[in-house]
Amino acid sequence: MSYATNISRRDLFKAGGAAGATSLVAGCSALSGEAAKAAGEQTFHASCTMECLHCNLKATVRDGKIVKIESDNAFQGKACAKGLARTEWVYAKNRVLYPMKRVGRRGEGKFERISWDEALDSVAAKIREAIAAGGSQSIFMTHLAGNMDSLNKNAFWALWNHLGGITSTNGSLCCSAVTATMVPMLGFRTDTRDTISESRYILCWGNNPLITMQAYWHLYLKAKERGAKLVVIDPRMSETAARADQWVKIVPGTDAALSLGMLRVIHRENLFDEAFLKKHTGAPYLVDGNGRLMRETQDDANSYLVYDAASGRTVRHDAAGIDPALTTRGTALSGRCRTALDVAWAEAEKWTAEKVEDETGVPAAVVEQLAREYAASGASMIIQNMGSFQRTEFGGYAAAGQFLLALVTGNIGRPGTGVCDNGGATQLAKFGAPIPGPKEKPKKYPGIPISKVGEWVLNDKPCKINFWLSMQTGLVGQFPNTHKVIKAIEHVPFFVVLENLFTATTQWADIVLPAAAVFEYKSITAGIRSHYVQWSDQAIEPQGEAKPDYWIAQQLARRLGFGEQFDLTPEQMAENVLKPSGIKLADVMKAPVCPIGDKPYVPYEGGKFRTPNGKANIYVEAWQQKGFSPVVAYYRPKESPKGNPALAKDYPLMSVQKKSMQGVHSSHHDNPWIKSIYGNVPGVEMNVDDARVRGIKDGDMVEVYNARGVYRARVTITPIMKGVVCLENGWWHGKDGHSTSSVLTNDAVEPLGTGSAICSTLVNVRRA
Repeated sequence: MSYATNISRRDLFKAGGAAGATSLVAGCSALSGEAAKAAGEQTFHASCTMECLHCNLKATVRDGKIVKIESDNAFQGKACAKGLARTEWVYAKNRVLYPMKRVGRRGEGKFERISWDEALDSVAAKIREAIAAGGSQSIFMTHLAGNMDSLNKNAFWALWNHLGGITSTNGSLCCSAVTATMVPMLGFRTDTRDTISESRYILCWGNNPLITMQAYWHLYLKAKERGAKLVVIDPRMSETAARADQWVKIVPGTDAALSLGMLRVIHRENLFDEAFLKKHTGAPYLVDGNGRLMRETQDDANSYLVYDAASGRTVRHDAAGIDPALTTRGTALSGRCRTALDVAWAEAEKWTAEKVEDETGVPAAVVEQLAREYAASGASMIIQNMGSFQRTEFGGYAAAGQFLLALVTGNIGRPGTGVCDNGGATQLAKFGAPIPGPKEKPKKYPGIPISKVGEWVLNDKPCKINFWLSMQTGLVGQFPNTHKVIKAIEHVPFFVVLENLFTATTQWADIVLPAAAVFEYKSITAGIRSHYVQWSDQAIEPQGEAKPDYWIAQQLARRLGFGEQFDLTPEQMAENVLKPSGIKLADVMKAPVCPIGDKPYVPYEGGKFRTPNGKANIYVEAWQQKGFSPVVAYYRPKESPKGNPALAKDYPLMSVQKKSMQGVHSSHHDNPWIKSIYGNVPGVEMNVDDARVRGIKDGDMVEVYNARGVYRARVTITPIMKGVVCLENGWWHGKDGHSTSSVLTNDAVEPLGTGSAICSTLVNVRRA
């Protein structure tokens, strides 16, 4: 029996919007208090574990069925419509209810039901065959954002580790550019969300927090009520930009040039924080004539040398009582070596405000204004939170430019300052693996850059893949260059998909394994999206024969000869996760627990960074070793009008992608309730002039195209920057005649973080 509803959009908004509509889910309203108890209703709690904010949800169950899902998120803010629509997910018409075996051609989506024993036996046999033919490295797993709890994916990684290690992906589709910059510069990735309301100048850079940080939007409003200025830098007028004090348009992929232009103003007008740079950063580290950081001894990585202005000597940076110089100009070292800050300033000096305007489209006066306001507010915060600016060919430097701005102005380590990335409980405490690893450490095999999954697997690089498991992720549709990804799947002898729903990826599977959904199993989430550790109750029995991912891993472990090590209950696995943190499972089962309590979290407080010596780095040797600049620099994207004029003759428009209210990546894009609110047609935003020359009007159906594919969408004319179009991320490829925007996307690898460059993509548009 289906508990899906047919609620009109008007009905939903009459009910008070997405949050108000929760009582309508399943066509009934739940009772409260004694009446609920008398009716046999029970409530259960779970974390919403897609790659979002991991809001806490409350399900009301009557007669073994979920009749309502509500936000139970008092510790951060209200959950959004997607979390509240999980009822539609659990009872979806396209749930995978039983193990299925392919009976048609790959891609036809023709399957027959088989037993769990047959499915598991077949999968285990294929794993053995793969290892016999090409070693354990010929096994490949892809997983991303479908379920980010602490048990399910980790149980499968334990399985692969016990087999000796497998081939995995390198980098990420969304944020590895930040990992490659924030980690070496500041020590670890984290967020500043707890003190957004204390900021006096909020710079949302390539990010749309009204959509991507919806549960925390009330903190932005509180900051504005207190007088904060909200500025958005984005090629398109996002939902956040429409509510900002200032919207700054920028050419996609040029963000590092803007940050360098701002740094030049800050340097020339002495707006930098000299004391902070000397005490808390590697700005004074000396760089020799060959561009190498100087050390007292090469055996001690921390023995960086600085010039002591007090004594006129070269000394270790951590020597007592010194005054490290931020420049060698005018010293005995002038002309022989420079400081790291000298090198950074020299790179910024190239970027006059006029040159920045020519490259980025940001007016010279605005470049100067942004620099002055950001440096002078006293509490400036940059919100980048995995913004699309970093999913460009050199997105690492775009991210690094933001961190450098924070460091040179001292806008970090205090309430209301910093750079807001993603962050969660794992940044606040140490957690363990749910299933202990093998005694013998697994081998580390070369990985596949995540943007190149299609190309590398198709070309047996770095090895032939014999067995591929895709686990609750939109492999077909989210990974760049979709058509090439499909060819890669066809190239692999055996492809298994573990999923809740029949998706664009499942139709290519040899075997589909039905995964249980949230509220159908017990689990714990101690992750990177919420500061709170959350227990997830099992509220109902799984639909059909669906099973938790960790149960599937346990059953395969038994068939592969090491099941006793996996024979753990969810509670036992959760205890293993919590043990290093000191948090008690009994407490988490009562309510979500923040490892640091109720105190607002301020990362790098007092200028203490999590680098080996506690100082932030502005000169990164890891980038230098890859053949790139060790300080923030600008590299023009190759797939751009200026980077490839010949290609731009055929495909003159730059395309970016946005996160929308319809889904989290591809999650919820086939949810009937969500579609009833937001519609079921992919969209593309166009500038009025770009549309006019192509004979396109608002509301027209068009084809966005390049040599990789065609994305069919409905046009919305918006104030987006001329020469730029914005595509919607997440539509299911082949569903309802739609295609994913990923059929178009550049599959270049961002060099610093091995991430994606999907927003460095040239396209054209024609009427459909």
